[in-house]
Order: sequence, then C-alpha cells, then structure tokens
Amino acid sequence: MSGQRQKHLNDLIAFLRTIQKPNRPIEQIAPEESLVASGLIDSLALVEIVVYLENTYGIDFSAHGFEPERLASMTSILDFIEQAGA
Repeated sequence: MSGQRQKHLNDLIAFLRTIQKPNRPIEQIAPEESLVASGLIDSLALVEIVVYLENTYGIDFSAHGFEPERLASMTSILDFIEQAGA
C-alpha cells in the first residue's frame, strides 16, 4: 500500500469512528468488508461519507454520480478517492 493510500485509510478510519454505531469496533471490520452489512454504519451514514469526501478531497459527486457500491467498504472508498484524482 502506497504512503498516500495508507494516509487516506488512516484518515478514513478516524472519520468512520465519528459516525460508527456504538459497540461495533472498526478494528473488527476488514477493509474490503461492507460497512453497512457489517453493522459498523447504517445506510444514512453513507450521506455523511459523501459529505466527508466532498469536503476532504474536493470530490464532486454531481460530476462523478452517486453509486452506493463505490462507498460500500473502506477499500472501495479508497479506490474511488484515487479514481477521482483526489
């Protein structure tokens, strides 16, 4: 994993800790595991992830479109950040 990708992952984990459901430690979630299906977040938290990505990386979802599967896991979010050129 590149240094930049690792930094993005660390930042993402820190953010997810602010929106995760109680009693579901993020350390128990594999990077490729679904965040919603794992119980870490609920589907409404996806909106908070969109806002985080817009504010942190300047990603314009009106240009990229909103596809929930792009935000399904930490791995897919990191891939999306890279694809968006952030």
